[in-house]
Amino acid sequence: MGLLKKVSMFVLALPLVGCTTVPTSTHDSRLAGYEPKITAADFDYNPMETPIARCYADELTAQSGISGATLIEDGLSAFVIRAAFARMATKTIDLQTYIYSNDFSSKVLIGELMQAADRGVKVRILLDDYGTKSDIVDVMVLNQHPNIEVKVFNTVSNRARFLYYPQFLMDFNRLNSRMHNKLFIVDNVAYITGGRNVGSNYFYPETASNFSDTDVLFLGDMTRYATRSFNEYWEHHLSIPASVFPKAKSKKAMRRLENGFAEYTEKSGASVKDYNSIINLAMREFESKKFDFSWGRGKFLADPPEKVEMTMREKETYRGDIISELQRLWDQTRREVYLSAAYFVPGQGGLEHMLREENAGVHLTIVTNSLASTNAPTVYAKWEKYRKQLIESGADVYEFMLSAENLRGKEHDRERKQSSFSVLHSKTIVFDDDISWIGSFNLDPRSAYFNTENVAIFESREFAKKLRDMIISDTVTSWRVTLHDGDPRWTGWRTGESVPKTYRRSPDTTIFRRIWKNICGLVPEKFV
Repeated sequence: MGLLKKVSMFVLALPLVGCTTVPTSTHDSRLAGYEPKITAADFDYNPMETPIARCYADELTAQSGISGATLIEDGLSAFVIRAAFARMATKTIDLQTYIYSNDFSSKVLIGELMQAADRGVKVRILLDDYGTKSDIVDVMVLNQHPNIEVKVFNTVSNRARFLYYPQFLMDFNRLNSRMHNKLFIVDNVAYITGGRNVGSNYFYPETASNFSDTDVLFLGDMTRYATRSFNEYWEHHLSIPASVFPKAKSKKAMRRLENGFAEYTEKSGASVKDYNSIINLAMREFESKKFDFSWGRGKFLADPPEKVEMTMREKETYRGDIISELQRLWDQTRREVYLSAAYFVPGQGGLEHMLREENAGVHLTIVTNSLASTNAPTVYAKWEKYRKQLIESGADVYEFMLSAENLRGKEHDRERKQSSFSVLHSKTIVFDDDISWIGSFNLDPRSAYFNTENVAIFESREFAKKLRDMIISDTVTSWRVTLHDGDPRWTGWRTGESVPKTYRRSPDTTIFRRIWKNICGLVPEKFV
């Protein structure tokens, strides 16, 4: 037995007075008397008869299996649409997320969910334990509401923070794998998916570190598959009811949350009025059919929750529906692929596949993070291994600029990048201007082998062109990476400059960040 494992066992064996433990499986005897508040009976309704569906009844009934899709490019719109649909809900809301921050925008969304539940809407919230730091997020206390049920996926048993890593070492395969899925489903007829978690840095461009991301609102037939996936996770034995967490049971925390809403409403009357006006405007626009929907057919895919329990060997050879479908779509592509990937590490097999496709005439355009913009230098260190061969094969490679200050002219100053520090967080692909791919899946080993993910695949030439144009606009505000005598060169425009500037080293980085990136490169690729 290794030294670290021995130390972990010793620490876990210490008698810890006052430490709280929670079940890691619903098979635990402590949950023997658990009774769900929200059951299948609460979903015994026809989604097509809800007000949301009736707004677009003609389009949704024109053809069997039809769905609508509209892009949500900027963070403010992403929040407003979530809030508007929470207000339009009449039956159910399902929220599944990796991160639920304990900040302002997250608390405002809590208020919207509470108001929906007060109207009788049944709300289910599924959080990843590690991603949300579930012991502190206020969303946990919503479990006290009679119409809201919260669960936490893939829990760490002992809630003492200093014991997390010893437990991590003892149960590495399970705890290293996280539920990275993102879903917001309303009345089983509309859902939002993409790269955004719940937090101010995903919604407000004014935050110090803003994630430039992309969501899609889907309406119609595809939603039932998203709900089916949510149910799989909700009913899985790793999804632990929040009722066993001290935070969720705290009456004091619930009163503090309610008092906070009341106090803010009283003190910020004008701001609340403006906020409500914006949400009401979004609702009217939807109801008057002004949302820019494209219509087509699609599918929703997700890894099974059992993926997190696989052995290391099983994970390294895992090929689920998402990876299989990605390869199938690439194989049938004949002209071009546009790809926006926050974390792009294709692996040797993926690289060889892309090189074959490029050599066969399928042109590839890649937008990913630069060393300056990335929040994961370890991933960037691995991406560098593949960049040169992709450029040599003919692929166009772009790396995201650090901030809006680098944009060339106001005509490219898109809302999605108004931040002092902007991190690309999208996970989108367009195949042949015909098929769109969007979801939580990063093209890297963590998504492929460890985390659970979800993606939506939509067949609509009109929508694919919109998504392609969005990716192309990101290339304008990115560094074009080329090769000169085999070495990379970064070329792009800065504000106020009439000619592009070229760099021999990663732009906007210090020597210390470059050294740190090299150190991070020592981490084995399968763990990035």
